[in-house]
Amino acid sequence: MLDVKKISRDYRISHVTKWFVLAVLVGIVAGFGSLLFTYAIKIVQTYFIEKFAHYRFPVPLGEGGGEATVLVIGDRFLLFVSVTIGGLLAGLLIFSFAPEAAGHGTDAVIKAFHRFRGYVRPVVPVIKTIASAITIGSGGSAGREGPIAQIGSGFGSYLATKLKLSDRDRRILLIAGVGGGIGSIFRAPLGGALFSVEVLYKGADVETDAVIPSIISAIVAYAIFGFFATWKPIFVTPEYEFNVLDLGYFAIIGVAVIPMAYLYVKTFYFTERKFRELKVPAIFKPMIGGALFGIILIFLPHVAGTSYGWLQLAMIGKLGIWTMFLISLGKIVGTALTIGSGGSGGVFAPSLVIGGMFAGMIGKIFAAIDPRITDISPFILVGMGAFFSAAAKVPISTIVMVAEMTGNYDLLVPITLASSLAFLISGDWTIYHEQVQTRFDSPAHRGEFIIDILEDIKVKDALSPQKNVIEIPEDMKVKDALKKAALRKIVCFPVVTKDGSLKGILYTDDLRSVVFGGEMEDLKDLLIVGDVLRENVPYITPEDSLQKALSIFIKEGVDALPVVTTDGQKCIGILTRHDIMSAYDKEMMKRVEK
Repeated sequence: MLDVKKISRDYRISHVTKWFVLAVLVGIVAGFGSLLFTYAIKIVQTYFIEKFAHYRFPVPLGEGGGEATVLVIGDRFLLFVSVTIGGLLAGLLIFSFAPEAAGHGTDAVIKAFHRFRGYVRPVVPVIKTIASAITIGSGGSAGREGPIAQIGSGFGSYLATKLKLSDRDRRILLIAGVGGGIGSIFRAPLGGALFSVEVLYKGADVETDAVIPSIISAIVAYAIFGFFATWKPIFVTPEYEFNVLDLGYFAIIGVAVIPMAYLYVKTFYFTERKFRELKVPAIFKPMIGGALFGIILIFLPHVAGTSYGWLQLAMIGKLGIWTMFLISLGKIVGTALTIGSGGSGGVFAPSLVIGGMFAGMIGKIFAAIDPRITDISPFILVGMGAFFSAAAKVPISTIVMVAEMTGNYDLLVPITLASSLAFLISGDWTIYHEQVQTRFDSPAHRGEFIIDILEDIKVKDALSPQKNVIEIPEDMKVKDALKKAALRKIVCFPVVTKDGSLKGILYTDDLRSVVFGGEMEDLKDLLIVGDVLRENVPYITPEDSLQKALSIFIKEGVDALPVVTTDGQKCIGILTRHDIMSAYDKEMMKRVEK
């Protein structure tokens, strides 16, 4: 006798073990990938920015920086040269070996999940790592989120492919790789895991099956990065004591950043479109974008690289209102030129800087009006979260990531308020073009939702009234049956015995194959319906689901099935594939209207 409980328990154990092991493996690679990518950026930055351009970036306090401003020892024109050369090298790498590595990376991962069965070419993470390190390290306005997302997801996809896992499993490991990469490089394991399952959709939806694998991967990757690099949050901020009177200010921030986020998204994709239309070889486009951005750097060097150091200085009150405003505008244009031209980097870091600087500027205005306000860093942090929530439609993960990146959890309520408002009011435009509204709209889930819907519809609800049920006796001549079929557009007939009970089904296609060119063509005048009918065709009842009917259609390779009474003696209708699709479309319309 089968022990069902034991079998179920053993299955759960094996299932948990499988995903734990796989998620840990992905997390290990994502963690070391984050370390490698971080060091690669530092190496390129050392040679391109510090040694060649004689320029020193300000560094966030959590990464060893101080409160001093930057030192510009050489000519700012060298920044123009640096970022132009960086664009050329990145373009040569990307468009010679892996065009998918162009752009901000996260969109490519989202596209792979929805449209390419979670498959990523193994060469893409390698090229993405090198090209992004060159782009960011040479001064390009880009972040680390897109590249590390492709690095982590690339290994997850590769592992699933090598182990011959299903498409569904490959997609989950793809997402787990994103969670591990983001969680480690930003020192935000929970936020990174949530980002990976939330960023796929611009509506209020998440990829629930991947939540636990992503959390495991992110924790492992974060542990590796912290052990070999640092555990400290990226930014250090003054302590904040929550005051309910400030909620109105934070709500204003949540609404005020929306137009800025809209400008960011529209500028980015306008620039991307113009570079796509540019009639020059693709390998040179990042160089052109770099050169145009380099002109901006001559006048505003603050927007080179990630600009995290400048954001840190704003948090501790070292920047003026106009400097913050110019950095936010320069970052919008610079990111569009750097990445939209085909360069390689992420859009998360620029988003934090734009949102933080713009909110800091508004915070300065609040401070001038309200003498209670002596510290604008809370407004900067809230602006960071609200801006990216509006631009990328990831409010939950952004709230957590900003808290983890700053080590400041006292602002969870204000960030939640502002980010929620920004998400709800901003509409459905997004910096991630490959996002879909919900799981229902994803090709990855389309089959699941069709099955779910068809399971809810009964056969009796799909049958047309008086559906062409014309019974024919089993002793009718085949040639007479053919004439009857020719008079009506009927795909099959129920065949009955002399006492009226159902014996089988005669399909019109079978009938034609017998009469015209079949092996029994010479006997067509002698054959009766009983000689050519199908006796073992599965039948369905009015109470069966359309999902069951569809599975029989597929298995039997037929286009119509008899609908019979529960005792199987009387045919009361004929269900066709067209009936199923019509019923599905009607149900879809009902759900959309609701």
